[in-house]
Amino acid sequence: QVHLVESGGGLVQPGGSLRLSCAASEITFRFYTMAWYRQAPGKQRELVARITSGDTPDYADSMKGRFTISRDNAKATVYLEMNSLKPGDTAVYYCNARGGPVTFRDYWGQGTQVTVSS
Repeated sequence: QVHLVESGGGLVQPGGSLRLSCAASEITFRFYTMAWYRQAPGKQRELVARITSGDTPDYADSMKGRFTISRDNAKATVYLEMNSLKPGDTAVYYCNARGGPVTFRDYWGQGTQVTVSS
Protein backbone atom coordinates (compact mmCIF):
# COMPACT_ATOMS: atom_id res chain seq x y z
CA GLN A 1 0.00 0.00 0.00
CA VAL A 2 1.29 3.44 -0.94
CA HIS A 3 2.14 5.79 1.87
CA LEU A 4 3.07 9.45 1.78
CA VAL A 5 4.05 10.60 5.25
CA GLU A 6 4.55 14.29 5.91
CA SER A 7 6.54 15.66 8.82
CA GLY A 8 8.09 18.90 9.98
CA GLY A 9 5.02 21.00 10.59
CA GLY A 10 4.46 22.99 13.74
CA LEU A 11 4.12 26.43 15.27
CA VAL A 12 6.48 29.14 14.11
CA GLN A 13 6.63 32.90 14.57
CA PRO A 14 6.17 35.28 11.66
CA GLY A 15 9.40 35.59 9.72
CA GLY A 16 10.51 32.15 10.80
CA SER A 17 11.31 29.03 8.81
CA LEU A 18 10.21 25.43 8.62
CA ARG A 19 11.25 22.45 6.55
CA LEU A 20 8.61 19.93 5.61
CA SER A 21 9.43 16.42 4.51
CA CYS A 22 7.34 13.82 2.73
CA ALA A 23 8.59 10.26 2.67
CA ALA A 24 7.05 7.97 0.08
CA SER A 25 6.85 4.21 0.17
CA GLU A 26 5.63 1.53 -2.22
CA ILE A 27 5.94 3.74 -5.31
CA THR A 28 8.66 4.08 -7.94
CA PHE A 29 9.38 7.56 -6.68
CA ARG A 30 11.52 8.81 -9.54
CA PHE A 31 8.61 8.49 -12.01
CA TYR A 32 6.35 10.85 -10.08
CA THR A 33 5.87 14.58 -10.07
CA MET A 34 5.84 15.48 -6.38
CA ALA A 35 3.95 18.46 -5.07
CA TRP A 36 2.95 20.30 -1.94
CA TYR A 37 -0.54 21.69 -1.56
CA ARG A 38 -2.07 23.51 1.35
CA GLN A 39 -5.53 24.14 2.68
CA ALA A 40 -6.44 26.85 5.15
CA PRO A 41 -9.68 26.76 7.14
CA GLY A 42 -12.62 27.74 4.96
CA LYS A 43 -10.51 27.84 1.81
CA GLN A 44 -9.90 25.54 -1.13
CA ARG A 45 -6.81 23.42 -1.37
CA GLU A 46 -4.16 25.22 -3.41
CA LEU A 47 -0.89 24.29 -5.05
CA VAL A 48 2.20 25.49 -3.21
CA ALA A 49 4.98 23.97 -5.31
CA ARG A 50 5.76 20.94 -7.42
CA ILE A 51 8.83 19.29 -8.81
CA THR A 52 8.83 17.03 -11.85
CA SER A 53 10.53 13.70 -12.26
CA GLY A 54 13.15 15.64 -14.19
CA ASP A 55 13.80 17.84 -11.15
CA THR A 56 12.14 20.97 -12.56
CA PRO A 57 10.45 23.04 -9.83
CA ASP A 58 7.40 25.23 -10.17
CA TYR A 59 5.85 27.55 -7.57
CA ALA A 60 2.67 29.40 -6.92
CA ASP A 61 3.30 33.11 -7.35
CA SER A 62 2.86 33.97 -3.68
CA MET A 63 5.51 31.42 -2.67
CA LYS A 64 8.20 32.35 -5.16
CA GLY A 65 11.35 33.51 -3.45
CA ARG A 66 10.24 32.24 -0.03
CA PHE A 67 9.71 28.51 -0.56
CA THR A 68 12.01 25.93 -2.11
CA ILE A 69 10.97 22.45 -3.16
CA SER A 70 13.51 19.69 -3.65
CA ARG A 71 13.58 15.92 -3.93
CA ASP A 72 15.91 13.07 -3.09
CA ASN A 73 15.07 10.09 -5.27
CA ALA A 74 17.42 7.82 -3.34
CA LYS A 75 15.46 8.51 -0.16
CA ALA A 76 12.08 8.75 -1.93
CA THR A 77 11.54 12.03 -0.14
CA VAL A 78 10.40 15.48 -1.19
CA TYR A 79 11.11 18.58 0.88
CA LEU A 80 9.64 22.03 1.21
CA GLU A 81 11.85 24.68 2.73
CA MET A 82 9.71 27.59 3.87
CA ASN A 83 11.24 30.93 4.83
CA SER A 84 9.87 34.35 5.78
CA LEU A 85 6.67 32.71 6.94
CA LYS A 86 3.56 34.81 7.32
CA PRO A 87 0.33 34.24 9.24
CA GLY A 88 -1.34 33.74 5.86
CA ASP A 89 0.80 30.63 5.37
CA THR A 90 -1.08 28.91 8.17
CA ALA A 91 -2.67 25.78 6.73
CA VAL A 92 -2.53 22.03 6.56
CA TYR A 93 0.16 21.11 4.06
CA TYR A 94 -0.34 18.01 1.95
CA CYS A 95 2.09 15.97 -0.07
CA ASN A 96 1.00 14.71 -3.49
CA ALA A 97 2.51 12.19 -5.89
CA ARG A 98 1.25 12.16 -9.47
CA GLY A 99 2.40 10.04 -12.38
CA GLY A 100 3.89 6.58 -12.47
CA PRO A 101 5.98 4.34 -14.71
CA VAL A 102 3.02 2.87 -16.63
CA THR A 103 -0.42 3.76 -15.27
CA PHE A 104 -1.20 7.28 -14.08
CA ARG A 105 -1.60 7.39 -10.29
CA ASP A 106 -2.46 10.16 -7.84
CA TYR A 107 -1.62 9.79 -4.16
CA TRP A 108 -2.03 12.07 -1.15
CA GLY A 109 -0.54 12.23 2.29
CA GLN A 110 -2.49 12.86 5.46
CA GLY A 111 -1.23 16.42 5.90
CA THR A 112 0.83 18.30 8.44
CA GLN A 113 -0.28 21.44 10.23
CA VAL A 114 1.74 24.63 9.87
CA THR A 115 0.76 27.52 12.12
CA VAL A 116 2.42 30.91 11.82
CA SER A 117 1.62 33.03 14.83
CA SER A 118 3.26 35.21 17.44
